Amino acid sequence: QAQLVESGGGLVQAGGSLRLSCAASGILFRVYTMGWYRQAPGKQRELVASIIGGDRTNYVDSVKGRFTISRDNVKNTVYLQMNSLKPEDTGVYYCNAERQYYGHYWGQGTQVTVSS
Repeated sequence: QAQLVESGGGLVQAGGSLRLSCAASGILFRVYTMGWYRQAPGKQRELVASIIGGDRTNYVDSVKGRFTISRDNVKNTVYLQMNSLKPEDTGVYYCNAERQYYGHYWGQGTQVTVSS
């Protein structure tokens, strides 16, 4: 049974940093595209960052230069380092694992709140 467990969310002041972690189990982690999504109140869930293999990364424009996604294929964990946080980064952050023809999985989400 696939399982994704996020951690690291919390309350931080604008300009601060947080590091999110997502530990995966029950999947062949290294072949999955891993992504971080977020959902702000009243808004649709959006893709923030994704990583394919070990080093191919993509970011939504609003976080480029501030967020860094990385993965450890030994620990089966994906990370999102978030620096220079802004109030508009507030939302629930979800970890996602996706593999073509095998479907995708979601974590339970972790709340990030950035105060101004």
